[in-house]
Amino acid sequence: MKVVSYRPDEQTAWRAGLLLGETVRDIASALPGAPGTMQELLEQWDAWRERLASISESAPASETDVALQGVRLGSPLPRPASFRDFYAFEAHVKTARARRGLEMIPEWYEFPVFYFSNTAAFSGPEASIRRPKTTRWLDYELEVACVIGKAGTDIPVERAHEHIAGYSILNDWSARDIQREEVKVGLGPAKGKDFATSMGPWLVTPDELEAVRVPGEKGDRYDLAMVARVNGVEYSRGNLRDIHYTFAEMIARASQDCMLYPGDVIGSGTVGTGCILELGPEQHGWLAPGDVVELEVERLGVLVNTISE
Repeated sequence: MKVVSYRPDEQTAWRAGLLLGETVRDIASALPGAPGTMQELLEQWDAWRERLASISESAPASETDVALQGVRLGSPLPRPASFRDFYAFEAHVKTARARRGLEMIPEWYEFPVFYFSNTAAFSGPEASIRRPKTTRWLDYELEVACVIGKAGTDIPVERAHEHIAGYSILNDWSARDIQREEVKVGLGPAKGKDFATSMGPWLVTPDELEAVRVPGEKGDRYDLAMVARVNGVEYSRGNLRDIHYTFAEMIARASQDCMLYPGDVIGSGTVGTGCILELGPEQHGWLAPGDVVELEVERLGVLVNTISE
């Protein structure tokens, strides 16, 4: 099933909805006693998941249904509980380092690494992304995120799948010129990242991806094509199955001596070729106001944003 955060107008708070074809069904209205927001729903995920699935499978018309075209979708989690973004695709790490004249670091192969970013700066599909005033090197990053639906600490790899509520497309926007300077200090990225992160258009539960699941000893991978376009022109193409560290490994790492909670977001990091930094700004140029960026991941949808001044 596909779950969304939506609102019919700018004055209404974000509500949790179930996507049924071209309509959205309000979950709290359809299921008496159900939570009204995505965060609340995730906090009770085990209690409501099967009931939501039964609605999704039968899907008779309801007076709570609204046309998808008539609502605004937000990030599935408008303000996540936390956001850890990993660095899990080898091709991206190698190419990005090579462009800076750096060799691959052997420690990268020892454990998955991540940084925390700004949960207050999440945007959804069709949102305008404002270019930071002090950057001219604005970049997109083609990623996938998983959302935690069950709390846990010291989660073993083989049990990590039990903690995943679903997957969504993620765009970890980057101000490369700012990032380049601040990482010289030995910390970060910080201001190079914290101005915007896009996620959406919906949260897709793992059962919808069963046909493309690739099982492994260290967790599942998924055979999902990933594409990025700028102004309709394809820039990036990769596949989620090429990820070096699985989401199970990322969850195990993130939960070491630390509690993960429902509503926490785990980002995959950029797929190989998945940003202008890798492709070369001399070939494509950095993003500018007016540019339309589309990230498409098979079975997860299309996440579209426009750059503004």
